[in-house]
Amino acid sequence: MALITHSGGSQVYNPLESMMSRFNEAVRILGLDEQFASVLKAPDKCVIVNIPVTMDDGNIQVFEGYRVVHSVHLGPSKGGIRYSMDVNLDEVKALAAWMTWKCAVVNIPYGGAKGGIKCDPRSMSKGELERLTRGYTLAMKHVFGPDRDIPAPDMGTGPQEMAWILDEYSKIHGSNSWGVVTGKPLVLGGSLGRVEATGRGVMITARSAMAKLGMKPTDCTCVVQGFGNVGSISAKLLAQLGVKVVGISDISGGYYNPEGIDVLAAIEYVQQSPNRTLEGFTGGEVVHNGEFLLLPCDILVPAAMEDQITPLNADKIKAKLIVEGANGPTTAEADAILNSKGIMVVPDILANAGGVTVSYFEWVQNRLGYYWTEERVHRRSDRVMKQAFDHVYAASEKYKVDLRIASYIVALDKVASTLKLRGSF
Repeated sequence: MALITHSGGSQVYNPLESMMSRFNEAVRILGLDEQFASVLKAPDKCVIVNIPVTMDDGNIQVFEGYRVVHSVHLGPSKGGIRYSMDVNLDEVKALAAWMTWKCAVVNIPYGGAKGGIKCDPRSMSKGELERLTRGYTLAMKHVFGPDRDIPAPDMGTGPQEMAWILDEYSKIHGSNSWGVVTGKPLVLGGSLGRVEATGRGVMITARSAMAKLGMKPTDCTCVVQGFGNVGSISAKLLAQLGVKVVGISDISGGYYNPEGIDVLAAIEYVQQSPNRTLEGFTGGEVVHNGEFLLLPCDILVPAAMEDQITPLNADKIKAKLIVEGANGPTTAEADAILNSKGIMVVPDILANAGGVTVSYFEWVQNRLGYYWTEERVHRRSDRVMKQAFDHVYAASEKYKVDLRIASYIVALDKVASTLKLRGSF
């Protein structure tokens, strides 16, 4: 069981163990040599740093930061940096491994990495966040690099943090290193289409899955958990397909309207809200977050945090299709319950890989010094996501497994084949 217990007695699920259980199942089905499996399951490096920051009140506070490089077999490692009080080494290890499989599934030449700093960015001033980010970059100066390890935004970070990393890294190394991070502001070498990329990938894979299930978008209802970048854009693009979005939620709670929620109005409400949440939104009935995932719908998009669908609620989910916008929203134990109910799950390492796909496009454009139109970015990312879905679906039929295990099979086969050919140990 991937269960751990908090000091307060509450039980949560360990994302690293959830990832490893799927990994081990894919290894068994592929018949992969145990020696290769042991290399692939262990991260290349785990870097833990302490970052002293002078706070606005003059006191010095020390923050713990992490960077886990899981794999560099396919290319330089790639992965976001999250700022959260929940950051811990096991979580970062799991997220780094997921990045390895995610890049392999969509066939881009990156390995996987992830970073994080244990902090509460909402309680920090812009100056404190800048000093923290620059301190983290200095501590990771021998880890980061456009040909080594390429960070990106994640929970609690965005284009501004990436701009600070770019600037600090460039100062340290004495030249402008545009390709050292992705998710940058457009004026600093960011890519058009990057903001929408993850949500757009969710929409493309949802559309592909609906076609396989014989579901007509205009006849479907959808509930989206999480209304940040990924959730809000997923909801907007699904609504544009004709899907009726009946539920949205964020940390302030859930909102349900069986007649359909005006997603554009909800996005505008959040943008104008002083705390950037849905709190006080009047476009739907308030639903407790614990009941939100159980709302009646055809499509469920968990786009918030890890471990939202567990053995405690999986048997009560009413959706026919789950498309995972977040990383690790479903525990390994819940997979069997969802499978027994006949619910198709498009897994995180496939569904939300649109973000890393366009991050790769940004890096390519930085290296070329030539930038694409938004239409070209969308067209190429849509093609990558559709091809990845079709490849995974074919593997699921060949091996008679669900899409999650099929995704791991596709990814492991690619990374293991590369490892064998490189003969790097």
